[in-house]
Amino acid sequence: MRLLRVTYFALLIAAVSALPFGAAAYPDSAKGLARIEAQGLKYTGSKRLKAMITPPAVAPGAVQYSRSWVDAQPKAEGSDEWRCLSEALYFEARGETVKGQFAVAEVIMNRVKSARFPGSLCGVINQGTGKKFGCQFTYTCDGNKEVIAEPQAYSRVGKVARAILDGNAPKLTDGATHYHTTAVRPSWSRVYTKTTRIGDHLFYRHTWRSASN
Repeated sequence: MRLLRVTYFALLIAAVSALPFGAAAYPDSAKGLARIEAQGLKYTGSKRLKAMITPPAVAPGAVQYSRSWVDAQPKAEGSDEWRCLSEALYFEARGETVKGQFAVAEVIMNRVKSARFPGSLCGVINQGTGKKFGCQFTYTCDGNKEVIAEPQAYSRVGKVARAILDGNAPKLTDGATHYHTTAVRPSWSRVYTKTTRIGDHLFYRHTWRSASN
């Protein structure tokens, strides 16, 4: 509401300033003010009015959490690290919102930066693979072959992975290194600090914090 008032008065000032030289000063009556306003808006011109009320464009390169923004990005590619992150997002979060996918990717990156986890994306994602109940990401030890059956979804999460690796995405999870869906409640969720909820995922970090995460 405050923004609307500011915009209204800005338009009114612009309208009055646009009056031809010699226009009458503000009258005391509301009726006179309305007449002055109408005249001013007439002389201001539609282009100037449109420029004043049009929201500023999103800065080039700024991440937007929408599928249309993702689809507009160039085809993503990269190293093995990019491929590992893209695969993890595909199997772990392709059904999530775009914001949810960025959040999951951020958790993986937070683990890489933490001394308590492997120091690479592929290392973090494949940690514990082959050990019963020891894998960190379920898809790596569920016994199913990793098949990319939805190429469009894979293309999209690949772009999310690229944006994360390029450092273009704002932080979403407040240093989270763990997450789970709302359908389950793992034992660690009772002792870790919950940082946020995005979509169907809850995000957590350890009760301690350090510069490394």
